[in-house]
Amino acid sequence: MSEPRSAPTVGQVVLGKRLQDLRERAGLKREEAAKVLHVAPATIRRMETAEVALKIPYVQLLLREYAVDPDEAESFIRLAEDANKPGWWQRFHDVLPGWFSMYVSLEGAAGLIRAYEPHFVPGLLQTEDYARAVLRAGAVGEVRPDDIERHVALRMERQSLLTRTDPPRFWVIMDETVLRRRPPGAGPALMRAQLDRLVEAAELPHVTLQVAEFATGHHPGTYGPFVLFRFAMPELPDMVYSEYLTGAVYLDARPEVASHLEVMDRMAAQAATAQRTKEILRAFRKEL
Repeated sequence: MSEPRSAPTVGQVVLGKRLQDLRERAGLKREEAAKVLHVAPATIRRMETAEVALKIPYVQLLLREYAVDPDEAESFIRLAEDANKPGWWQRFHDVLPGWFSMYVSLEGAAGLIRAYEPHFVPGLLQTEDYARAVLRAGAVGEVRPDDIERHVALRMERQSLLTRTDPPRFWVIMDETVLRRRPPGAGPALMRAQLDRLVEAAELPHVTLQVAEFATGHHPGTYGPFVLFRFAMPELPDMVYSEYLTGAVYLDARPEVASHLEVMDRMAAQAATAQRTKEILRAFRKEL
């Protein structure tokens, strides 16, 4: 049986969908494909939904059964081998929950990331000190200081996403609460540095920041934070990530994604413009 792992890479998700397309194009049901490998049909389903890693000998047999052109099959195998390689974030497996591994993989592959944050500065824009204060405040039970530092290091490494040569477009809507609420133990100096970081990020051509001000009243996103990912790869649909206390859900059903996108668009229309947001950030900086 194919070997399971904590979370798939985006490459495995894409290739799993492509493997399903090839099977369907060949006119085979999962039960028929399973007979080729002498496995249960559930194994085929898990390969196609990226619940297990792509076992190369299995993939080779399936591509032959699906009558895939040899050149296309060779390319598929190379992609599968690359997709099976652990992502850089696996170095943090000791502190990284499996349900968040998928998030980091999606984050790195997305062409557009839209986020709503009602409580804290988004992780991709946090300073090291702010991140440390937030992580300490949110720790549940006994958490070793070394683990906190590992989480901080992971968060800082994720931020290289915004400075790479082909960064995604990052569009964030933050409630005014984010600017007014300090993490426990965070003094004025820490918040000044964090606001400086936000002002700096707001000047990047691929980053859009908007603040939902108290004065504009209720908006449709007040139920909780969420992130919407969009990809250049046609095999990957738009996805929504929503986190709760002990895990997260990933939504890709069109009606659910469409509802979140509508809410995001309505909030963007209601929130302060990107230019006005820069003025708000500078004003808060002066108050500290």
